[in-house]
Amino acid sequence: MLWRAGLVLLLCWGATGEVPNQFRDSPEHEDPTSDLQADSVTVGARQQRSPPPVEPLDFGFVPAAVYDTHVYYEPGPIRVLFHIVHAFLYLVQPNPFPKDLIVSAIQQNPGGIKLDDYRKLADKPENVLLMLQAIYYEAGFLVCVCLGSVFLLLTPVVGLCFCVCRCCDNCGGEMHQRQRKNADCQRSFYTAALIVTSILITFGVLIAHAANQNMTSQIKATRRFISTNMRDMKTLANNTPAQIDYLTAQYTTAKNKVLSDLDNIGPLLGGRIQTQLEKEVVPTLDMALRTVGAMRETKEALESVSSSLEVLQEGTSRLAFRLALERTSLSNTLSDPACSNGAVSRTCNNIRSTLKQLETNGNFSGLPDVSPQLASLDIVMKADLSDIIQKGYSSFNDTPRMVQDQTKNVVSGVKAMLDKIGGEIVGFSKMFPVEPSLVNFTIFLNLEQKKMEANYPKIDEMDFNRWIGGVALLCTVVLVLAFNFLGLLCGTCGYDKQATPTTRGCLSNTGGNLLMAGVAFSFLFLWWLMGFVSAGFVFGGNVEKLICEPLANKELFKVIDTPYMVHPAKKNFLPALLFQKPNMDLTVGSLYRDCSVNSGLYHALQLETMFKINTFLNTTVYNKDLAKVFEGVKIDLHSMMLLEQEGRDSLLTFSNTGIGELNYAAYLAEVNKGVTLVDLLAFANELEAQADLLPRGALENALKGHASSIRQIHREQVIPVEQAMSTLSQSIRLLQRTAKELPVKVTNILSAIDAAEYLITHNASHVVKQETDAYMNNMIGYFRQYTKWVKDSLEGEVAQCKPISNIIDTMELVACSFIFDSLNTFWFGLGGSCVFLVLSIIISVKLAKYYRRMDTEDVFDDGQENW
Repeated sequence: MLWRAGLVLLLCWGATGEVPNQFRDSPEHEDPTSDLQADSVTVGARQQRSPPPVEPLDFGFVPAAVYDTHVYYEPGPIRVLFHIVHAFLYLVQPNPFPKDLIVSAIQQNPGGIKLDDYRKLADKPENVLLMLQAIYYEAGFLVCVCLGSVFLLLTPVVGLCFCVCRCCDNCGGEMHQRQRKNADCQRSFYTAALIVTSILITFGVLIAHAANQNMTSQIKATRRFISTNMRDMKTLANNTPAQIDYLTAQYTTAKNKVLSDLDNIGPLLGGRIQTQLEKEVVPTLDMALRTVGAMRETKEALESVSSSLEVLQEGTSRLAFRLALERTSLSNTLSDPACSNGAVSRTCNNIRSTLKQLETNGNFSGLPDVSPQLASLDIVMKADLSDIIQKGYSSFNDTPRMVQDQTKNVVSGVKAMLDKIGGEIVGFSKMFPVEPSLVNFTIFLNLEQKKMEANYPKIDEMDFNRWIGGVALLCTVVLVLAFNFLGLLCGTCGYDKQATPTTRGCLSNTGGNLLMAGVAFSFLFLWWLMGFVSAGFVFGGNVEKLICEPLANKELFKVIDTPYMVHPAKKNFLPALLFQKPNMDLTVGSLYRDCSVNSGLYHALQLETMFKINTFLNTTVYNKDLAKVFEGVKIDLHSMMLLEQEGRDSLLTFSNTGIGELNYAAYLAEVNKGVTLVDLLAFANELEAQADLLPRGALENALKGHASSIRQIHREQVIPVEQAMSTLSQSIRLLQRTAKELPVKVTNILSAIDAAEYLITHNASHVVKQETDAYMNNMIGYFRQYTKWVKDSLEGEVAQCKPISNIIDTMELVACSFIFDSLNTFWFGLGGSCVFLVLSIIISVKLAKYYRRMDTEDVFDDGQENW
C-alpha cells in the first residue's frame, strides 16, 4: 500500500499536480484562440499578403536526469547450458503461450477455484473444455512427470526387491562365478561402460554445481541492481520539481519576446501599416517629386529660349549687315570693265544674277517673348515645392512614431496582463505540495531501501542454506561416484588373471564391495533425488514457459492488459488502481513501452486526459482578454498631410504659367528655315568655280577673294546662329511637350494625393485592424510556441520514466535469468545424473562379480577348465 501511495504521489503530483475542477473539461474554458482564428480568417480573406512567419524562440533544454541502471546480463560460458535447458523445455513444451486459455480461465472463474469446486467442474462444460486445453498444453510436462513418478515409485520397490533377491542368493547374490570363455571381454566392457557412465554422471554433477554456484553469485549481484534502481527512483523524484520550475520559468522567454515586440510596436506595427499604405502614398509623392524636376527642366528650357532668341536676333542682324556689305562689294567687283568682254561678260552676268541670294532667311525679331512665362515660373520655384513634398515624405515616414505614441496605453495594459499571466502560472505550479510530496516519497524510498538492506543478511543466510542443500544433494551423487571410481581403481589394480574366483586378492575384493556399496547408496538416494528433480522440473519449467518467455517477448502484458481481466467492472486495472478511472486507455504494456524509450510520465500515464494542461495554458497564456485589448487599438492618422496647400498652389500655378499659350508653330517655322537663302559654302564654291572660268588676272583674284570672305562669314556668323537655332528648336519642342502634358499630369498628381489622403483618413482603419490582428497573432504565436514546447517537454523530457521500465526489466532479469535459469539448469544436470545412475547400478552389479572373492568356483577333471 505504501508503494502504491508513493508511486501515485510521484507520478501525479511530480509530473503536473492536480488541476482544479474548473480546468477539467469545462465547455466555458475552450481554446480562446478559436474566436481569434475566426477573426483572422475574415481578415485573411481581405489580406493582400501573408503574415510574416513567427520568429522561433529558444527555450533551452530541460535539465535532464541521468539514470545509473543499465539492465544487462552476460552469463558467460554458462549461457550454453542455459540454451540447452531452453531447448530441452521447448522439446518438452513446443506449444505457444496460451494467452486465450489463461484469459478464459480467469474470466470464467474470477474468484479462483477452491478445493470444493473441483467436484463441480464436470457440471460446467466450459471448465471441462478449459481443462482439456490445459492438459493438451501441459502434455509434455505431464508425460515427463508420469515417467518421473513411475521412476520415483519403482526405485525403492526395485531396490527392496533387489536386496531381498540377493539375500536369497539370487539376482547375482550367489557368491559363485561360473567360468566363461569371454569373461575377460565382458569385464573390460563393463569396466569401460562404468567409466563412461561415471564420467557422464560427473558432468551432470558439474553442470548442477555450476548452476548452483551461479545462482549464489548472481543473487549477490542483485544488490547492485536494487541500489541503482532505488537511486534512479530518487533521481526521478528529486529532478521533477526542478524540471517543472524550469518549464514555468521559460514563460519568461516568451514574455520577454512579447515585451520586446511591445516596446518596438512603432517599428513593427507602424512599419507594417506604413508598408501597406506606401503602395498608394509613395508612388504619388514620387510623381509629385518628379514634377519638381519637370519644373526645373521647364525653367531651363524657357531660359534657353530667351537667351537663344536674343542670340538669334542679334546674330541675324549682324549677319544681314555683313551679307549686305559683301553683296555690294561683289557687285562693285562685277562692274569692272573686264566683265564687258564677250566670254567673261556671260560669267559675270551669271554671278550677278545670284547676288540676291546673299540675304538672311529667318526673322526672329517677330517671335513672341517668353519673359512672362519665365517670370511666372520663377514665382513657382520660389515656393520650393521639393521641400514641401519632403515634408509629406517625413509625415508619412513618421507613422511608426505615431503608432508608438498612440498605443502607449495598450502597451501598458498588455504588459500588466503578461505579468498577471506569469503570476497565475507560477501560482498554479505552487498550488500543489509537489516538493513536500516528493520529499516524502524520497523518504519512503530510503526507508524501503534500508529495510531491503536489513534483509540482506537473511537473504544471504537463506541462499547459503539453499547452496548447502544443493551441495548436499550433489554430494549424494558424488558419494556414489566415489564408490564407483574407488571400486574401479581397486578392482582394476587388484585384479589378477591367474587368480581363480575364490582366490582373488583383498584389493580386488574391496573394489567389488565398493561397487556394491555404490549400488546400495544409489538405491538409497536415487528415488528422492528423482523426486526433487521432478518437482524442480514441473515448477521451474512451467515458470519458464508461462512467465519468463512471455515476459521476455511481452506476451504476458497482453494477458494483464486484457479488458475486464482483473475485475469484471473495471476495463483496465492500472488506471483504476492509480486514478480510479478504469476506462482510461492506459495499460501496463503501453506504460512499459513508453518508459522503455524514456518518455515522460505525463505521456506514459496519459495524464492529459485528466489534467488538461493544454486547456489551462490556453485559458491562461493567450486568453480573450488579450484579444480584447488589441481590439481596442485605435490609431488616428488624420494628422498626416502628404502635400500642404502651398504645394498644391505651386502645382496649379505651374500648370497656369502660360507655356501652353506660346506660338510654338511660329517658333518652329523660323527654326526650320535656313539661316540664309543659300548655303554660303556652296555659294562660295560656285563663285570660285566661276572665277576659274575667267582669264587669269585681277578679276579672277577679286572673285576668289570674295569667295574666301563669304566662307569667313559662314564660319564666324552663320555657324553660331545655326547652333542657337538648334538649341532654340530643342527647347521649344520640350516646352511644347510639357505644355501638352502638364495640365493632365498636375491634375492626376493632385487627384492621386487626394486619394491617398482619403485612404489615410477614411480607410486606414481597415489597414490598422488588419495589421493589428497580424501583430497580435504574431505575439500569440510566441505563446503557442511556449505551450507546444511545454507539452512536448512534459511528454518527453519531464519526469522521464525509464526507472519504471528498468524495475520491470530488473525483476525479469533477477527472477528468470538469475534464479530460474540456474534452477532449471540445476535440476537438468541432477536429472541427467539420476538417469545415468540407473545404468551405473546395472553395470556395477555386473562388474562386481569380476572383482569380489567368490565362495565357490567351477572345478573340472584333469585340472582343465571347460571354456
